[in-house]
This record gives sequence, C-alpha cells and structure tokens, in this order.
Amino acid sequence: MTGTGGSVANFSVWDYVVFAATILASAGVGLFQAIRSRKDTSSAEFLLGGRQMTAVPVAMSLTASFMSGITVIGTPAEAYRFGIAFWTFGFSYAIMSIATAELFVPLFYRLGITSAYEYLEMRFSRPIRLIGTSLFIVQTALYTGLVIYAPALALNQITQLDLWGVLVATGAVCILYCTLGGLKAVIWTDVMQMVIMLAGFVAVIARGAVLQGGLGKIWEDAEIGGRLEAFDFDPDPRKRHSFWTIVVGGSIMWCSIYSINQSQVQRYIACKTLGHAKMSLYVNMVGLWVTVSLAMFSGLTMYSIYKNCDPLLNGDISTSDQLLPYLVMDILAAYPGIPGLFVAAAYSGTLSTVSSSINALVAVTVEDFIFPIWKDLTPKQVTWLNMGLSVFFGGLCIGMAGVASAMGSVLQAALSIFGMISGPLLGLYLLGMFFRTTNSIGGLVGMMIGLALTLWVGIGSQLYPATDDMTNPLPLSTAGCNNTGTDSTTATPWTSSGPLTTQLDHRPPLADTWYSLSYLYFSLFGMLTTMVSGLVVSIITGGCKQKKMNSDLFVRRKDLICFTCFQDSKEPHDTEKDVADLHMGVDNSAFTDFDVMSKEPEKATKL
Repeated sequence: MTGTGGSVANFSVWDYVVFAATILASAGVGLFQAIRSRKDTSSAEFLLGGRQMTAVPVAMSLTASFMSGITVIGTPAEAYRFGIAFWTFGFSYAIMSIATAELFVPLFYRLGITSAYEYLEMRFSRPIRLIGTSLFIVQTALYTGLVIYAPALALNQITQLDLWGVLVATGAVCILYCTLGGLKAVIWTDVMQMVIMLAGFVAVIARGAVLQGGLGKIWEDAEIGGRLEAFDFDPDPRKRHSFWTIVVGGSIMWCSIYSINQSQVQRYIACKTLGHAKMSLYVNMVGLWVTVSLAMFSGLTMYSIYKNCDPLLNGDISTSDQLLPYLVMDILAAYPGIPGLFVAAAYSGTLSTVSSSINALVAVTVEDFIFPIWKDLTPKQVTWLNMGLSVFFGGLCIGMAGVASAMGSVLQAALSIFGMISGPLLGLYLLGMFFRTTNSIGGLVGMMIGLALTLWVGIGSQLYPATDDMTNPLPLSTAGCNNTGTDSTTATPWTSSGPLTTQLDHRPPLADTWYSLSYLYFSLFGMLTTMVSGLVVSIITGGCKQKKMNSDLFVRRKDLICFTCFQDSKEPHDTEKDVADLHMGVDNSAFTDFDVMSKEPEKATKL
C-alpha cells in the first residue's frame, strides 16, 4: 500500500504505551527538578533557575522550543510541497545568532533584568513597557494556541486520539511541571524532548531509505521532481520564499523572535555567566541547522514515497499538515512502538513550546504588572502567585487553541504572528539601543505606526492569500494511486488554507500587491517603519535636546567579540574584574546584587 494511497493502520497497544511513557517521562523530569529545588522557593529560582544554568542545556532548550510540534509537522510538508528553499534559513539562523549574542545578550545581561520589557521602561517610559508586555502576552497566547491545536488536529485524524482530550492532557502536563518546577524544570525537560524529536525524524528517514533503496534514490527523486532548487534570486518582495526573502526578511524575523522575545531572553539571563549566555546561542545555531536538515530530508523522503500518489489529492487526508503523521502510520506501523515514538516527538515539541510560553508569561506578568503595584508581598505569597499564574496561563493557552484553528497552514501562520507583532517591537528596541536621539514620544508613535501597518498587511494576507505564481507550489501526481478517481499525472498543487482564506472569492486591487507581500518581510517592514517614524517624531519633539543618559542602556563597543579581543590586547585595565569581564567568565554583578537583595526579607520580592 505504501505510496499508492488508501487508509493506513491505527495505533497499536505498544504505540499507546510508548506515547504515554514519553509524556509521563517529560512530566517526571520536571517533577524531579521541582523536588530537587524544593528548598529554594524564591522567585529567582522559579523564573530564572537560580541564574546558574550553563550553555549546553540552555542551547538545547532554545532549540527544543523552536522545534515545536509545528516544526515537526509543518517543515517536512514544506519540503514536500515547495522543495528545499526553506533550507536556506540556515543563513538566517547564523545571522540571528551572531546579532543576538553580540548585541542583545550583553545588554540584557549587564542590566540584570528578569523581564525583557524592563528595558523599555529604563530607556523610554513605563507605559511603553506595559504596551510591550501586553503585545507579548497576546502574541504568545495566539502562537501557543496554534502550537497546541495544529499538531493535535493533524495527529487526531491519523491516530484517532481524541482531539480535545489530548489538548487538555497536553496543557495539564505542562501546567504540572511548570507550576512545580519553574524554569529549571522547563529547560531540563526540553533537553529530553529535543532528543525524542530528533529520534522521530531519524526513524522516518531511515525507514524511508530502506523502502526506496537508499538515501541516494530519495535525493534523485527529489531532483527529478524539482525539489532541490534552493536558490531563487528573484527580488520580487511578493515571492513567498526566495533567497532574499529568507536571508534578509528571515534574519530579521528570527532576530525578533530570539533577541527580544521573553521566552528566549529568559533563558539567556538564566545562565551563570555572559560567556555561557553567548555560547548557548552559538550551540543553538548548530542545533537549528541539524533540526532543519532532518526536517527537510524527512520531507524529501515523503516526496520520494508519494511522488506518484499524493495523499491529499487522493483524498486520504484533509490538510497538508497531516502528511507526515500519515507517512509515519503508513511506513512504520509494522514496527510496534515506533509510530508512538513519532507522535510523542510531535507532542514533545508541543510540550516544550507550551511550557516555555507559560513560564515566560508568568515572568512578565509578575515583573511588569504585579511587583510594581504590590511591593510588600512575602516570599510565600510570591511562590503561590507564580504557581497560580502558571495554571491560569496554561488554561488560557488551551482556550486559544480554538482561535488558532482558523489560522491556516501552521508553519506560515506561526511565523506570521511573530512577524506582525515582533517586528515593530524589534524596531523599538533598536531605536533605544543605537539612537540617543530617540525619546519616549517618538518610540511610542513609531511602534504604533509600525504595528498598525504590519497588522494591516498581515491580516490582509490571511484574508486574501497570495496566488500560486507567488508561492510556487510544485506539481504532484495521483497517477500511481490504487483508488483514485482521476488519471492525472500532474494534478494542480493544493494549499492548506483555513476558513479565513477560502471564503473570500472577490479579490480587491491590493490583494495581488500589498497583501501578497511575503510573510517573511512582515518583521523587516515593521522594524523599518517603526525606526524611521520613531526617529522623525523624536527629532520633531525635541529628542536631540535630551539630557545625558545612562550608557548601560546602549550597545557598547566592548560587548562585541572583535572589539573585546582588540581592547584586551591593546588597552590597559583598571582592575582584575575588567579583564575577567572581557573574557566573559565571571558572574554578572547586577545579578549578584539582585541575589543578595533577594535574601533580605524586606526585599524578597525583588529577586
């Protein structure tokens, strides 16, 4: 039956056992960390792992959070439908890692912050900080709902697992170890989940290679099918994926995710030294390369098997996001437990992302909304507050899964959410970090203009999706299907649009121009409009006449590796600490001060 269409086997008893054991193991790791840290119930321990994490587990946690169920499900389908152009995101990951490690991490680490949005109050004003936090909460709730819902829906229709039962169970497991174990439980659980996810990809590729006669055959089929054309240098900004949209737009998009998003920043500042914080990003970069490579080759394996009988055109599945689960049940059902491992891999990605989101949402809520109002909370009250908020946000993310069901293809929808909101926020941070001219009025107006324009184009693109000549789906066939009603050899490629994108037949004039802008340019567009308008408004409102500001709020030359090495060899240092700081090998003094403060009863809630 493999590659010829038709129904596939259902879960066996061993699949259920492996799946359940994997999920319970995730909860067990989190509970172990909770028990291990039970004597230290401070907010610093819960939200930042005691600021004693090292580079490798943090890097694996960063990669695992990236490898959500959306990545496991959506990226192979991307390669199957559009080829390996997505592979060139490797360039974007490198640019993002360097920019984040050398510009943003030293700044946040030096300031000793807990919430990434504390910087906005330090540099601009408290209202801007609260707006930034609110945008993060909305964005994260939407994205997490998509992360929970999309894999669950795809796997439900293949494995017959109850959809909402699994959704609630997923949220419950995350809530359990997030509530009891905090960030340390999240990070160490991510490490285990990353290993499981990679194992799922390897199992698909290995079995596919056996069935198709080797990896060389898979590569040959992909080449014949036009799936290996990775570099398209067409500068048209409406092209969904070209070299320019991925490398230029994608780099900015990933910077907006990794540089200022609380879910990621919280991990860097949990590292015990700046050196570990920077190194976690570079190790994560390698992890991203490995992840995308395995996901892309899983998609090529899927194409090699189904090149003559596309399951969606044949009516075997209902959306493209079910392709990989369908393949798994098709080629691995003969090996009891292996399909269960793959489903566990997809859900491990979901657990990782959801738990990270919950922990980050708790951190920004406590730091940005609660502590400034209630300053006399006792350590015990703070502990119960953290746990209660973990439960609340876990429930909210499950509830948002229903909203996410209307977002269409999971991979593009997920990245579009980040682009529409994080792009303007990134522009605001860059205004603050690089331009002393920028004032709070300019920052606020610039962010509002950037946000309004990106939401306009982003929502418009959801209502009126780009046509095939901009998305470039590749041809597929149903000629080899056993039960197809057609004899087409290159049937028209399909799209996986949601309800929003299928009901609106009338296309306004902007649909094929403005609304067809590649989703990868949303962040770049939002960042540029925020910076330009913010600078103009700041100059008009007297930004050039601002008083001298704290230099710690700006990017320093010595933050960068190249200047650090130069200064280390050419310039004298006043103290041993200066030399140690240049080598990034000591604890951050700001964090040490916070830790000391946290041990004073009257300041216990201040970390």
